[in-house]
Amino acid sequence: MMIVAVPHSAEKAPVSAGYRRILIIALVANAAMFVVELASGLRADSVSLLADAVDFAGDAANYGLSLAVLSMAAVWRSRAALIKGCSMGAYGLYVLCHAVWNLAVESRPEAFTMGVVGALALIVNVGVAGMLYAHREGDANRRSVWLCSRNDAIGNVAVIAAAAMVSWLGVGWPDAAVAIVMAGLALVSSRSVVAQARGELRLVAGEER
Repeated sequence: MMIVAVPHSAEKAPVSAGYRRILIIALVANAAMFVVELASGLRADSVSLLADAVDFAGDAANYGLSLAVLSMAAVWRSRAALIKGCSMGAYGLYVLCHAVWNLAVESRPEAFTMGVVGALALIVNVGVAGMLYAHREGDANRRSVWLCSRNDAIGNVAVIAAAAMVSWLGVGWPDAAVAIVMAGLALVSSRSVVAQARGELRLVAGEER
């Protein structure tokens, strides 16, 4: 894991109007998809859709937090990334527990709703990830934003695949299996972002001594 050097804590990051506009669009899109997936996940009894809904909610909060600290000193951007990394980890643990529970009770979701909503979510996330691609490198704050979008798009493809398997096999375990994979991806990304943010904070602390 490469730790990216950051400027002195008193220095503020140059902020492009384009990047700020992208974050605003991403915030609105994620908040809207949270509502859609939450309602659809409850209706379809799909843990993967509910997991994705929680992810959309977390991402909307993360985009809002990124906007709030975008022009602040490096130490605040790294602290924001640390919070986001921890929230990604908490989301992963929640999804993992929920998926295991659904496996235990042999829950079977509605495949059609899973597929349609999963496809809609994929369109939204690919669009956001495409806009953020040019900004994927940099400090932990920017990197965490890109990782959230990338993870979402991967998760949506998995949800669509799970919907096809649920419909074909007539069982509910593919839904839970996808949710477990999504939880694992969130936990791995959480570890990466937290490690980079802590490294940046140590560098800033060293410069201030």
